Amino acid sequence: MRTLIVLRHAKAAQVPGLEDRERPLTGRGERDARRAGDEIRAAGLAPDVVLCSPAVRTKRTAEIAFPDAEISYERDIYQAYPDELLELVRRSDPELGTVVLCGHNPGVHELALGLTGGDYSFRPGTFAVIEVECGWEELSPGGGRLVSRWDPKEH
Repeated sequence: MRTLIVLRHAKAAQVPGLEDRERPLTGRGERDARRAGDEIRAAGLAPDVVLCSPAVRTKRTAEIAFPDAEISYERDIYQAYPDELLELVRRSDPELGTVVLCGHNPGVHELALGLTGGDYSFRPGTFAVIEVECGWEELSPGGGRLVSRWDPKEH
């Protein structure tokens, strides 16, 4: 059994004149990223690797949520479509049990929905814990089961 945690970056600031990739987290975003990491650890989960967009807001979210984890910054996550994100997950080392994908909407939301079905929101700081029975390389749409979803505005 494998676990994929799909995490949307926490709340980011809208700063006039600042390039989208450079947007920092807000104070609330920093708190929500910390809470997301705490919730994931409380569920007994620890990532073997965090696949993360190199945008400032995703990097900071991952660093706060998973301070002791190996973080792999993948430029292809930024502005990726769900099928591109799925392909990235499929390339994960087959020995890894828990993979976190930290990225942006709409890609991460559509990836989570595509793997698990259902209809749920994915606001900043939200994560979905998805159980995967097959190997990473075999993962396909509908191939996951939603174990839990956490939204900072709901908790």
